Amino acid sequence: MRTWLIGVAILAALPAVAAPRSPASVTVTQKTPALDFSYTYPAAAARIAPLRRWLDAQRSALRTKALRDATADRREATKSGFPFRQHDATTEWKVVTDTPRLLSLSVESYRYTGGAHGGTVIDSVVWDKARARRVAPRAMFVSDGALQDLLGKTWCEKLKAARVKRLGGDIADDDIFPCPTVDKLTLLLGSTDARAIDRIGLIAGQYVAGSYAEGMYEITLPVTPALLRIVRPEWRAMFVAR
Repeated sequence: MRTWLIGVAILAALPAVAAPRSPASVTVTQKTPALDFSYTYPAAAARIAPLRRWLDAQRSALRTKALRDATADRREATKSGFPFRQHDATTEWKVVTDTPRLLSLSVESYRYTGGAHGGTVIDSVVWDKARARRVAPRAMFVSDGALQDLLGKTWCEKLKAARVKRLGGDIADDDIFPCPTVDKLTLLLGSTDARAIDRIGLIAGQYVAGSYAEGMYEITLPVTPALLRIVRPEWRAMFVAR
């Protein structure tokens, strides 16, 4: 995914501090008594002007809402005489792969709003360099049903093996967390040679395939001829079967 109300208005008015987190990324941070905020995206995204503008707009909207919610929560806690725990809003975009046509990105967002623990959400997006537009990875396939028919059985088998390993023993049929269908997963498009998409990552976020303590599960599968056949025709040239 800690001080009191005095000075919130002053600190909130200060500009966010932008600084390179590393030679390969740009980070914007802002700390107030109510909120610890951080937003990072890679240099590969910053070099694409329309993508950078979209990320900056998202960052601004996230920061505004997170600060508003945190400040209101802190004010209410003060009025009620309850202790306040500083909120946390951290977002980090990373490059999955960068091919001549597509920039594939993943994002991990952590939020803590004063409860027992925070929560992490995983998402992804692909930037089409030729058409200067964002594309959801699953939109490159003919349908969620086709993905489920092709990958569902393998996904569930590998998920069960991963859960057994993580939990330290065999697991019975889980009525609370049955194997999620592919449409409930985050898809990542990757490449082993940065030339064409040749692998697909399937990620079950927190609470999707197990309890909070289990965390997230991810498996990576190669692009096969069968998978290539369910890629929409307009994107097929950007994929290769291995």
